[in-house]
Amino acid sequence: MGVNKYVSDVKTIAHNQQIVFNYLSNFENLATYMNSGLIERITEKVPQIKITEFKSDRDSCKFNITGLGVAEIRIIDRDPFKSIKIESSGGLPLSFTFWIQLLPVDEYNTKMRLTLHAEMSMMIKMMVGNKLEEGLNNLADTLTKLPYQ
Repeated sequence: MGVNKYVSDVKTIAHNQQIVFNYLSNFENLATYMNSGLIERITEKVPQIKITEFKSDRDSCKFNITGLGVAEIRIIDRDPFKSIKIESSGGLPLSFTFWIQLLPVDEYNTKMRLTLHAEMSMMIKMMVGNKLEEGLNNLADTLTKLPYQ
């Protein structure tokens, strides 16, 4: 198994860096968004992936991916207003570490970049490797549109 690095394009979020950090560093906010229709939209776009049993608390979330098993992601480090480090666990055939990096543009805008280090077998890499960078950019786009408060 080898580690592969994927980096999103830099995106701009039209909110203050502190607000963005506070929202993204609490997975309870993610549960609200996921349960408001995002799971259904993911299933429509990628019918092979069906997410069920989504649960979260401030530091972690857990869900079942049909055909793959139970996945869990956990925030393992928060550097206030700058970065959030997330790690996977659970029964998936790959493991990853994921960073959300934030930089202020001005008082009302924040730049964001996502970085993913994924450890996966050659077979998994051949199946999904090319799609991970595209998926990371799609996730970054989605994060720019969240209802930050």
